[in-house]
Amino acid sequence: MASIAAAIAFYTCLPVPGSWALKFQGVAKFAPAIGLLIGGLLAILDGLLAMLGMPVLSRSALVVVAWVGITGGLHLDGAMDTADGLAVTDPQLRLQVMADSATGAFGAIACASILLLKTAALTEIETDRWLALMMVAGWGRWGQMLAILRYRYLKPRGKGAFHKKAIRSVRDVVPMLVLLLGLTGLQVILAPEKWSIAVGMALEAMAIAFLVGAWFNHKLGGHTGDSYGAVVEWTEAVLLCLLTV
Repeated sequence: MASIAAAIAFYTCLPVPGSWALKFQGVAKFAPAIGLLIGGLLAILDGLLAMLGMPVLSRSALVVVAWVGITGGLHLDGAMDTADGLAVTDPQLRLQVMADSATGAFGAIACASILLLKTAALTEIETDRWLALMMVAGWGRWGQMLAILRYRYLKPRGKGAFHKKAIRSVRDVVPMLVLLLGLTGLQVILAPEKWSIAVGMALEAMAIAFLVGAWFNHKLGGHTGDSYGAVVEWTEAVLLCLLTV
């Protein structure tokens, strides 16, 4: 429970009572569960706005803004820093650029692209929006877990280094995989006639989570805390776009 409370405090801006014990060493193991929580809160917001009669585009934009607000821009900041780093051709300078708190042109472009893709895709999803929000937020963070497990960490010390110590074997990522597949099971229960779509969506989500982390590893030669955030954001954006098909 101390790790779950710490995961809420680390990955979100949600208030955590000061009396709760916090154990930050293993928070990465619970990241997908926090994603489901975030997706659930966004779904509630979306439902309330729909009850007020707000048009879908405005509703989707507000949900995406709330998405950034709940996470405090934690992963979006990593995606921006990673984009700035990838713009540098010299590998020796790349990590230095990524560590710089100033945002460059490529970081701004990445931020705008991610927000635009999420808003546009969410606008096109007319039914089961709650499921889409929970799915992409959960699988995006499972992709982060895969990147932590599979690829080397590029810095001797850094804000993501303690994640690498927490996830050392396949056993560390399986529990959250089972949890996410449980969401697919819920989808099948609610709409048995669409079981093939539900299974296909789960397989696509796993593939995207794997491929996004692999792509950043190919470009960077490993991962940092910033690229972990980039994996989350781009997995969410790509998967959300795919769900419109």
